[in-house]
Amino acid sequence: MGKTDRKVRIFSALEVANICGVVNQTAINWIKNGYLEAFTTPGGQYRVYSENLVRFLESRNMRVPSELQELRNTERGASTILIVDDDRELNDLIRRFVEQKRPELTVLQAFDGFEAGRMLAESKPRVVVLDVDLPGIDGRKLCRTIKRDESYSSTVVVAISGHNVETVREPMLSEGADAFLEKPIELEMLLETVERVRA
Repeated sequence: MGKTDRKVRIFSALEVANICGVVNQTAINWIKNGYLEAFTTPGGQYRVYSENLVRFLESRNMRVPSELQELRNTERGASTILIVDDDRELNDLIRRFVEQKRPELTVLQAFDGFEAGRMLAESKPRVVVLDVDLPGIDGRKLCRTIKRDESYSSTVVVAISGHNVETVREPMLSEGADAFLEKPIELEMLLETVERVRA
């Protein structure tokens, strides 16, 4: 599976002006007056992060172009991990560990396949830590959905299981799982695996 370019999109003042339908000087004035958050390059040019541009547009009730909204969702998803496991104690343990070790990441939780499906659609996470044995939609079917849906093209799956490992490992990998770990989970190894597959 190809790795995605996860660099955050940055806009020049001219690009902001074009998006907003104003002249370049107006965009510069917004920045100078503190209405639009920006930073300055070593060459003295203004640059605006997509997240700040969307926030500015929404604050002024201006239309947010669909491509800009999609870009923001993609950038958010790049730092999001979804943990899917009906074992609440383990799910919470993984969440706390990841948040402690990687506070820059957003950690979401789902406790069954149906909840996971909803959260996948809403957040488009970069990584899904997916238990194979789930109530509702099982992990194998969920993995197959993720890997066959183009809207999840940047999502990677780390499958985990503690039951019949030898009989579920190969089927999960054949469904497209990017890694497989056996329970009981070694948290350091899990985090190393997550970092490797999301790189």
